[in-house]
This record gives sequence, structure tokens and C-alpha cells, in this order.
Amino acid sequence: MSIEPDISAPKYEHLLVSDNETTVQAYEDFRGSEGPILDVRSPAEFEAGRIPGARSVALFSDEERAEVGIAYKKKGREAAMDIGYGIAEPRQEELIKKAKRLADDDRVRIYCARGGLRSKSVAGLLTSAGIKVTRLEGGYKSYRQWVRETVSRPRRIQILGGLTGTGKTDILIALGELEEQVLDLEGLANHRGSAFGGLGLPSQPTTQQYENYVAKELIKQDPEETVWIESESGRVGTCWVPEELYKQMKLAPTVEIKRPFEERLDILTEIYGSTDSNGLIDATKRIQKNLGGDRVKKAVEFIENDQLREACRVILDYYDRTYRESLKRRPVSVTRVEVGGLTDRDAAKKLKSISLTQFSNATV
Repeated sequence: MSIEPDISAPKYEHLLVSDNETTVQAYEDFRGSEGPILDVRSPAEFEAGRIPGARSVALFSDEERAEVGIAYKKKGREAAMDIGYGIAEPRQEELIKKAKRLADDDRVRIYCARGGLRSKSVAGLLTSAGIKVTRLEGGYKSYRQWVRETVSRPRRIQILGGLTGTGKTDILIALGELEEQVLDLEGLANHRGSAFGGLGLPSQPTTQQYENYVAKELIKQDPEETVWIESESGRVGTCWVPEELYKQMKLAPTVEIKRPFEERLDILTEIYGSTDSNGLIDATKRIQKNLGGDRVKKAVEFIENDQLREACRVILDYYDRTYRESLKRRPVSVTRVEVGGLTDRDAAKKLKSISLTQFSNATV
């Protein structure tokens, strides 16, 4: 439970900075202001989701926050503030030192859960130490509202589809290098979007933090211009694609890139060639229900014998069937573009050269 009362107990009023002494901004202005962003919420709140780039300068630990919250619920505001002040008072110097180390030209931006007591008290402390503070109005809660509005905004989406191993992600990146607008949902999720997708990659963010990353990328883009997004299900690993964005993706026109089967095997063996065999085997076993026991056994034997290419040949049977079924369910046109033999950059150039108004159910 978070303690964020709108007003303070009278005996603690002198600890709080007034709105006349600091800058309080809605997120649209806050994100363009100067200074690093300091998150004064507890570590667990920070890990669940935060403004991208924010640094944790927690006023309370998770246990301390819980203690203050219980006191607020059972004994009231003043009792909770007595406990909170008792916890925070001895570490004031530590908080100031940490903020000064992080400050840019003695400026910082701070926020708490709802723009209440935690950020006000830290703002007061830092202001007294000569640091210029900008505080987020409404705190993280208001930021999350901004995220939801940003990811829900209508956009001109072009879906980049294709069978597993056609190199969609690398072509998407190449499109970005050619100054096309792209949204790399897999890159933001640290996952390639399959049972094998997390192998060799960093841990995934929470879905909440994933949404924050998506919003950060989308706000850089012009919603009136086309944005290329790789075809995905509603979930990338453990991260769920923002619902309103996914609804738009399902209705967007699709370009399906085509490569010869052997080229696809080349791409997959390059991606997973240095991956630990135990991870590959575990991932293969996870799709046994769909791939079938005999195929899984065969694929595992190939992996154990360092024949990854042959294992991929077996496994692609499942992924190709799954992709074709998903394509049948798309209610929009699909244009097929052959990119066999092309580099990622040349494939991206080919896609860019085709006017989107010319896309139809055809092969280019």
C-alpha cells in the first residue's frame, strides 16, 4: 500500500517544498525538461515499471513502505508520517549526496507514485541543498495515463510478415536505417517471439515496462506517416503488446517476405549456432504438443549431434504451419515480396521502393 496523502500533518509542513519553490509539470512538459529523472518510489515499484531512463533514489525500502502503509491504514496519517519521518530522517544526507552525484548542472526531475508526499518531501530536501527540482504532477500514475494515450493513438501501420527464418527483424532494422519509421517490438521485449526467442538474450522487462518502452519509441514518430511493425501475436515472450496498438496491427495491411527454404536455414543456424545446446533442447521440448513426439525426438538428436541445421529443418514444419494458419485469419490484404538472395539492406530498399498504395494480393 502506498501512502500519498494530499496534505501533510501540520507538524511536518515545514519539511515540504511549496509549489512556489519548485517546478511542477504535467508529463508532456516534464519529459522535455532538464536534468536526470529520479524515481523516489520503493525498489519493487521501480522494478515493476518506471519512466525509461529514470534512476532509483528510493525514499523507503519495500519493507519500510509496507510498514508506513500499514500504519496509515490502521492508525491514520500522522502515525504513518511519524514512522516515515523516523525512517527517512537519518538518511537525508545520503539522499542529497546521491542526488548531487546524479544531478546535471544541479538540476533533477523527480516523481513518486502519485505526486504526493514522497516526491514533495524529497523535493523539499533537495531544494534546501541548492538543487533545482522539477516534480512530475500526478507522479507515475499520470505518466502511465500518458503511456496509454500514446500507444492508443491511431497510426498508419504496415505489418512486415514472413515465415520463421526469413530475416524479418534484420530487414526491419535496415528499414529504420533507410529512415523509415519502424517499431521493433521484439527488440524492446528482448525476445524473438518463439519458444526459442529468449535464448541468448537479456531478461525480459515486465509488461508494464514494455508498454513504457513502446510509448517512448512511438512518441518519436509521426502518426501520419507509415510505421513498419513486424508481425507478432499478442504476446512477445512474457510481454504483452499494448492492446489498443495490437488491435490496429491486426487490421493493418501485411507485406509477407519470401525466401527459399535453404536460405532460411542459413539464417536460423547463424542466429542460434552459438546457443547452448541444453537451451535449444529445452525449447524444442516445449513445443512437443504441436510438433509431435517423433519430430521432437529427431530434432533433439540432431542438436545433440551438433547438426543444428537439420534440427531447424524439422522444427520449421511446426512454425510454418502455425504462421500459415495465422495468415488465413488476417482480414486484410497480403502482398508477397520475394527477397531471396538479397542482403537485409537491399531487401529493405525493395520494400521501400514499392508504393504502399500498390500493395495488393500479389507477389512482387
